[in-house]
Amino acid sequence: MHLTIDEVRHVAELARLRLSEAELTLYAGQLSAILEYAERLQQVDTSHVPPTPYVLPLSNVMAPDTPTPSLDNAVALRNAPDQADGFFRVRAIFEE
Repeated sequence: MHLTIDEVRHVAELARLRLSEAELTLYAGQLSAILEYAERLQQVDTSHVPPTPYVLPLSNVMAPDTPTPSLDNAVALRNAPDQADGFFRVRAIFEE
């Protein structure tokens, strides 16, 4: 399938791309080659190949969820620039 310059220009406009005439010519050739390759792939007989949802086997790689003690409040606040009553103090960002 060979794309015309006007078709490439239309696709570029849809993608909001500003392309020069040289770029339009270049991309027309490159996109045409991609579409021709896709047409060749459509001709490959895959009737003997079973459907494959994943190329590689999937397995759960998550570590077991084991409870552990949380960080002590004093340790968490140790490097806080400002704290009050066991909490971080931050500047208000919303004014009423």
